[in-house]
Amino acid sequence: SIESAQKRIEGRNFDIRKNVLQYDDVLNTQREIIYKQRGDVLSGSDVSESVHNMLTQSIRDNVEMFCSGEDPMEWNLHSLKDTYRGWLLGDEDLNFTDDEQTKLTVDQLVELLTEKAQAILDEKEQLIGSEQMREFERIVLLRNVDSKWMDHIDDMDQLRQGIGLQSYAQKNPLVEYKMLGYDMFGEMTEGISADTVRMLMHVRLEQKVEREE
Repeated sequence: SIESAQKRIEGRNFDIRKNVLQYDDVLNTQREIIYKQRGDVLSGSDVSESVHNMLTQSIRDNVEMFCSGEDPMEWNLHSLKDTYRGWLLGDEDLNFTDDEQTKLTVDQLVELLTEKAQAILDEKEQLIGSEQMREFERIVLLRNVDSKWMDHIDDMDQLRQGIGLQSYAQKNPLVEYKMLGYDMFGEMTEGISADTVRMLMHVRLEQKVEREE
């Protein structure tokens, strides 16, 4: 009886360790992706292309959210305008006649907003120079990667602690953890892009002037 009980305990402990490793593998895969991005930033790589892609994708996400459906007249251009009002768009922007609006496409709006945003970044670069702008992009991206990743680790830990309840709903906790963790990782990367773009747009840069005594 003792030997049989011991085998059952060893088997249970093996299953527990196996599950722990499988849960850890999910986060480790995500960690590799983030650490690679973070390593590129710390190595001094030019991240301007990544920033431009983040800018375009962030704008496209917002445009598609407010401009869904085949009829442009039903698009919520007012809310889209409010999203960018004061830092990318003014009161005079996105004012279309009915005829102009019926011919609008999502791609046209994305291109319009992206060009305006890129113009702001280009102006900042002219002010402080290309070298300082590249450094500024790296600092902002690194700050957001670190901040979002730390929050994500906490969220994944909370998810892991509560995921066992899924077994009561006849669901595999590990499968649910992987699916929800994947969605949360996607939301985190979207947050990195959105906050990086927002910070790059909002931060006011000033050129240092050397004064001779």
